[in-house]
Amino acid sequence: MKISLAQINHHIGNFEGNLKKMLEAVAVARDQGSDIVCFGELATCGYPPRDFLEFDDFVQLAYKSVDSLLEETDDIAIVLGSPTKNPEPEGKNLHNSVLFLYKREIQFIQHKTLLPTYDVFDEYRHFEPAREWGVVEFKGKKIALTVCEDIWDVGTNDPMYTVVPCDRMMPFNPDFIINTSASPFNYDHARSRIATVKANMERYRIPMFYVNHVGAQTELIFDGGSLVSSPDGNIFDEMPYFEEGIRHYDLDEVIKGGVNREQAKDKISLIHNALVLGIKDYFSKLGLTKAVLGLSGGIDSAITAVLAAEALGANNVRVLLMPSQYSSDHSVNDALALAQNLGIQHHIVPIKNVYEAFMAELQPLFGDLPFNVTEENIQARVRGTLNMAISNKFGNILLNTTNKSEMAVGYGTLYGDLCGGISVLGDVYKTEIYKLAAHINRDKEIIPLNTIQKPPSAELRPNQKDSDSLPPYDILDPILYEYIELRRDPQDIIAAGYDEATVRRVLKLVNTSEFKRHQTAPVLRVSPKAFGSGRRMPIVGKYLS
Repeated sequence: MKISLAQINHHIGNFEGNLKKMLEAVAVARDQGSDIVCFGELATCGYPPRDFLEFDDFVQLAYKSVDSLLEETDDIAIVLGSPTKNPEPEGKNLHNSVLFLYKREIQFIQHKTLLPTYDVFDEYRHFEPAREWGVVEFKGKKIALTVCEDIWDVGTNDPMYTVVPCDRMMPFNPDFIINTSASPFNYDHARSRIATVKANMERYRIPMFYVNHVGAQTELIFDGGSLVSSPDGNIFDEMPYFEEGIRHYDLDEVIKGGVNREQAKDKISLIHNALVLGIKDYFSKLGLTKAVLGLSGGIDSAITAVLAAEALGANNVRVLLMPSQYSSDHSVNDALALAQNLGIQHHIVPIKNVYEAFMAELQPLFGDLPFNVTEENIQARVRGTLNMAISNKFGNILLNTTNKSEMAVGYGTLYGDLCGGISVLGDVYKTEIYKLAAHINRDKEIIPLNTIQKPPSAELRPNQKDSDSLPPYDILDPILYEYIELRRDPQDIIAAGYDEATVRRVLKLVNTSEFKRHQTAPVLRVSPKAFGSGRRMPIVGKYLS
């Protein structure tokens, strides 16, 4: 038996486009003599469809896609995920299902059992879990069909669920498992995915064919990396990351095993590729082509410009250099050098006159009050207004350049440097930013060395440095990681050796800055715990404030 895995970049709600890609993959698989071609979770409609599922028309369009695929199954079986209606009077109206199509009929449907409702997932909002399990028989083989999470709660010391779906299927003696997934990327997830598949191999000793989505859906990025594993526990194959593709496998060879094709996984390289894909798909799936950002001469805006040029093409990226009276000459020169290195369109638009016009109008109100964060924020908002003017006039979508460290502690100005259509670096800590810069410069100097080496500064007052307002990033970032990613209590962070006053100050900043994060752009998710739908905190909570 020959099985094909089709790793496709789906688009939520683009039924025609998703169907077209699947039909093309079916044709390729047929030409290769495959018996089965497999697609990912909710392949008809894209993942996560969220509240689109509340529209009956949306679900009906998914059924129409299945009908179209059925017409192609005279000589090849198709396995794919799609929403299906729950015929029972109790429970949610829909199931998240995997369908087995052959001979123009739906031969078998297995509903998803484990519906994740944590981090970025909210599946129990719409779907009813499976209550029955079985296998489909095809050409003398019995196949266990599973959906994403259904293979993840196996062999753990702290199980999240009360049912292990594959355990319920094993009494039917399946010959292999197919798992249709839509598993979002984070820089640790590829290793977790492989560990999960291997845990299933240790438990069941039958092959698994795991097919994942690739592509970005706003803030969620899907990395592909579809897997085939042998009963001996080896990874028979691992498909490319961040690329569409289809591969074909002989079941007998997979059963034989003895092959391990795991790919190397470098964290910073994965983050880089994920962010490029995130930008590219955000623009292409919204029908956008051009970006604008403020290029300050600092490292965050420099990296954002590099990633944008790679994702969209240099001719589609425009940058504004907006020096003030507090900007250093080298900041302008560094920004110019980067723009020239990338070949992107750039304009120098000084903000001094605009800022002074604001201050002149406000002087009767401000009187002799001293310079403070108010004047700093006015500068940031002038820059935001200029960026948005370019966005409106020329259709260039503004990219936000704020990093995760700044976003965590509220070190940014609402309606100023925090504005934008998508936050490119909002899930990348400042210490990781420097590693990302080194990765970008690994073959030649693209980002000027002075941009990387100079102390970070917002340059909103004379001789300003980030360290005037924040702990050094090599102290700040580990504390943030302990609190945000690991969800450790303050006393545990302090017990780990961090200064108590610093810890309490940082955590207070994180919690009291929640109102800012609720008003900022979606953040491209690359870590296990990003700001946005995966971290839901009350704005007016008093905890640690």
